[in-house]
Amino acid sequence: MSLPEGRKTARQRLIISELALSPTVRTSTLAQRFGVSIETIRRDIEELTRRGIVDRTYGGASGRQLGTQPNFSDRDVEAIPERDQIARIAASLVTRGAVVMIDTGSTTARLAQVLAARDEPMTVITNGLPIASAFLRTDRVRVVVCPGELSPREQGVYGSETCGFVQRFYADIAFIGASGLTTEGPTDVEMEACWVKRAMLERSERRVLLIDSTKFGRRHLEVVCPLSSLSDIITDQGPEKEIADRLAATNVVLHTEEPGYGDGGWNYKLPSQNADLNRE
Repeated sequence: MSLPEGRKTARQRLIISELALSPTVRTSTLAQRFGVSIETIRRDIEELTRRGIVDRTYGGASGRQLGTQPNFSDRDVEAIPERDQIARIAASLVTRGAVVMIDTGSTTARLAQVLAARDEPMTVITNGLPIASAFLRTDRVRVVVCPGELSPREQGVYGSETCGFVQRFYADIAFIGASGLTTEGPTDVEMEACWVKRAMLERSERRVLLIDSTKFGRRHLEVVCPLSSLSDIITDQGPEKEIADRLAATNVVLHTEEPGYGDGGWNYKLPSQNADLNRE
């Protein structure tokens, strides 16, 4: 009998968490630990590999290198329902007439599309070409595009000119993305991107991280900022207890549509290591 989709997701999140602590994992070890068949774990690993989150190895999986990630185009076709959900929640935080800074990224691009569809007056400051392009069909949104050196891979601009330009403005709210999230804070692969993210956070009253739950526990090359530098995190599912505890301790507000979580509600619903992780 097929079990709910949430159990497969829980297993995959735990596989990702294991790879945050160890460079490789064995299929047989995971199957024994989760109380499922080796074939079930293999399917999980195959799906995570297709999504660019892990690399399949002989007999198991390895984590992606700390300094690499799929390019924007590849990321843009992953986790679409999750990113759409995150974008809807994020858009609800934007008030009419607000000044909004939006970092370039696949999830923030979804937010820009939702905001453009609202067709309400606001000012958007961005270093992302997909973000700016989302507003081409409305003249009610003032779009300010940062200067800088173009990264075709990330479809955004970076560099000292970009950061200096951002420092000229104040914003009501900033939205940034990240490659991962640990108890230290959001992490990212692109060093130049980290500087732009920091600049946007420094110039904004409200500082929001948009991140899907597959990135929890994932360490990458550089820590963008401490968790305490954020005011809010928007995600599709609540994090495991370690990260959730750290968020609560730093007064970061978690927003998610998952029952039992969100907007300060810290009701832990951790999956069982056995029966709750069985067949997808």
